[in-house]
Amino acid sequence: MSQPPEVRARRVYERPSAEDGARVLVDRLWPRGLRKDALQLDDWAKDVAPSTELRAWYGHDPARFDEFRRRYLGELTGSSQQAALGRLRTLMASGRPLTLLTATKDLDHSQAAVLARLLGQPAEPEETGGEVACFAHLVCPECGAVTTEGHRPGCDLAGKAS
Repeated sequence: MSQPPEVRARRVYERPSAEDGARVLVDRLWPRGLRKDALQLDDWAKDVAPSTELRAWYGHDPARFDEFRRRYLGELTGSSQQAALGRLRTLMASGRPLTLLTATKDLDHSQAAVLARLLGQPAEPEETGGEVACFAHLVCPECGAVTTEGHRPGCDLAGKAS
């Protein structure tokens, strides 16, 4: 079985690189001070961006990140979000790396990091049915395991009620 393509998050203000592969902006708003032609984008996936309400609530406060991640994964179960996730998976199917771009300064606490982790997980076999986002609410935000099947060893949330 072949290795899935690399999925990574980068700041949109960083210079494009040949190693980026497919470059997709995952912010709802266009980044300040940048011309569209300067980004060398393959897509602008506004539909996978967090809602305006969630973004405003979060305010990029790292102390709220775990709850942000939980709520954001819930938002990704919507039909337009699933369609946008499908377009990202199609880009990944080319075998090239996928670079998710955001204007957020703290990449580790961004929606791009959540998306990179979600898209980087091995896909379930087709006979299990459904899109990955359909099961997003069942994914542990810490270890990435399906919570109904148990957490991965060392997960801080193992044994806690979901």
